[in-house]
Amino acid sequence: MKKFPTLFCLIGLFCSATVFAQQTYPNRSIQMIMPLQAGSGVDILMRPIVQRMGENLNQAIVIENIPGGAGLIGATKVAQSPSEGYVLGAFNDSILTMVPNLYPKVEYDPITSFVPISQIASITFVMVANPSFSANTAADLVRIAKANPGKIDYASGGNGSPQHIGMEMFRQLTGAPLVHIPYRGAAAAVTDVMAGQVPVMISALSVVLPHIKSGKLKVLGVASKKRSSLLPNTPTIDESVRGYEFSTWGAIVAPKGTSSAVVSKINDSLAAALKDPKLREQLTQQGFEISPIGSENLKEVTAQGLVRMKRVIKEGGIEPN
Repeated sequence: MKKFPTLFCLIGLFCSATVFAQQTYPNRSIQMIMPLQAGSGVDILMRPIVQRMGENLNQAIVIENIPGGAGLIGATKVAQSPSEGYVLGAFNDSILTMVPNLYPKVEYDPITSFVPISQIASITFVMVANPSFSANTAADLVRIAKANPGKIDYASGGNGSPQHIGMEMFRQLTGAPLVHIPYRGAAAAVTDVMAGQVPVMISALSVVLPHIKSGKLKVLGVASKKRSSLLPNTPTIDESVRGYEFSTWGAIVAPKGTSSAVVSKINDSLAAALKDPKLREQLTQQGFEISPIGSENLKEVTAQGLVRMKRVIKEGGIEPN
């Protein structure tokens, strides 16, 4: 009988400590792991948002880029981190829906290893080409590729990268016999398309917009269903190749077991950041469509994406680098 009061006291102390930790969260800086290169679409999206979130929480949020293994290294580190809210993940949908279908063994489960906090924005993609390439529309690319089977290359940030998946979906839809040239990261792929080493690729608009404005790249089409306000005179790919649509999204997640109170604080800081009209305008001008959704919706979107990407990757015979 004497053990029960002691046990109840211990439980009470634990609960009190947990409540206190939640009430004082955050009391030190937060690490935001991004399993992608600096300068990627998600990196460009997240940096100004994270700065505002840190201001709202009165603590610094420090982004750490941990690329490698198509995102496996950084994502695994988030999954294996303590669930205290001091390590978060800034992911794109590739980490959660493409990579798990690409590798035979992944050290995290995209559904159960993370607490989804919120999707932040969809990332507009565009098909771009070297200005000297003869195609001016997506339909032109299909025609040229079919007239020259196996001779028209496209660049990507690596096997299974969003650029690869986007073009593979285009190839599957059109039957265009395009040849994939994988690079170690999207930045290197963009550089070689500008140099004329590879004629074409699909890329996040935020990454290539400065090169489009400078005339170093031309746009064959916007991959979204509707035209971009940043390129109002540029047709969508769907306008010349019916049925094509591709975009990705950026989101914030926490390790499994993170408390609902901590998740709520992070989400509140995000919501407050996204209410800033200057920030919204900045993101819009970089090609992002702000689309915050809650935890349960993000989990559902991830599950649906896993099924869709499994089909694309299997049909394309896509394997890791």
